[in-house]
Amino acid sequence: MTRQKRDYLWVVAFAVLVVFAVPWFLWGDSRIVAGLPLWLWWHIGWMGVASATFYAFTRGAWDRGMGVTRG
Repeated sequence: MTRQKRDYLWVVAFAVLVVFAVPWFLWGDSRIVAGLPLWLWWHIGWMGVASATFYAFTRGAWDRGMGVTRG
């Protein structure tokens, strides 16, 4: 995969993180799961997804974007 294609994929990944960070589709939903509102569970799960994405970014693309070479 070319560098430019990888860069575009990272842009798309972060755009998806931003778009789904706020669960608009759960507003007004009063369902409770394990004592907490469903929208709060969405937020907790989404923070896990965001953390995994940021971790993958730091392992692969961060050094290139900062002008640092490995090793």
